[in-house]
Amino acid sequence: MRIDLHTHSTASDGTDTPAELVRHAAAAGLDVVALTDHDTTRGHAEAAAAVPAGVTLVTGAELSCRLDGIGLHMLAYLFDPEEPDLLRERELVRDDRVPRARAMVGRLQELGVPVEWEQVARIAGDGSVGRPHIAEALVELGVVPSVSDAFTPLWLADGGRAYVEKHELDPFTAIRLVKAAGGVTVLAHPFAVKRGRVVPEAAVAELAACGLDGIEVDHMDHDEATRARLRGLAQELGLLTTGSSDYHGSRKTCRLGEYTTDPEIYGEITRRATGAFPVPGTGGAVS
Repeated sequence: MRIDLHTHSTASDGTDTPAELVRHAAAAGLDVVALTDHDTTRGHAEAAAAVPAGVTLVTGAELSCRLDGIGLHMLAYLFDPEEPDLLRERELVRDDRVPRARAMVGRLQELGVPVEWEQVARIAGDGSVGRPHIAEALVELGVVPSVSDAFTPLWLADGGRAYVEKHELDPFTAIRLVKAAGGVTVLAHPFAVKRGRVVPEAAVAELAACGLDGIEVDHMDHDEATRARLRGLAQELGLLTTGSSDYHGSRKTCRLGEYTTDPEIYGEITRRATGAFPVPGTGGAVS
């Protein structure tokens, strides 16, 4: 059983539509795929209507959080998307994305980069605009060779020359809200140092004491030593361990199913969730 619990669609910063994503998951030999767009559930209905037979969709989101000035992402699975308190916080984050992106475009222009808001808006399309869309604009302009190369202190990394803060959840609040909505929380790529500063192990322990369910261990931004360290930490703290691709379509090099989650861990996630249920494929919608 092959399970990928972290993917993105055009509802945020991926390049596959939600329907394309679940079909590509089937083609990649996945049995279970989670759609975890940034701070939004807007792609869930389209994905659910298109799930091929033999594939199960797990609905979720990747919540933008910040702790002691350090950005981190919280994967939330199988929560009630209409729970009002969590919905309100997601909308605050989402609504702050456009002014934040405009401000980053302005900073890039001050740095001499000929990027325009219209270019970024075109790249984002109907998705929730974010740094990856600005990064892709920098690639189009020849400023950087790849999207990943834009996420450095020189450009868009946390604290970088063109970085602008946005509304982000306190991770303890995020855990509480997701739990209240019947969901399960997993800290995404917690020690991905190539992305910038990461929270210390003591902070992970505090999050675990607050109800965090798990940590994402097998991820393209964790080397073998980091994965071993995270597995030891998870065992010490009683946390679930997941593996995921963090797939963004053609925007990143990672492939669907590049890293996967153990079926027993997936089973425990579904047992803990009460806000929503996995969606089994029935053949999917024709497009």
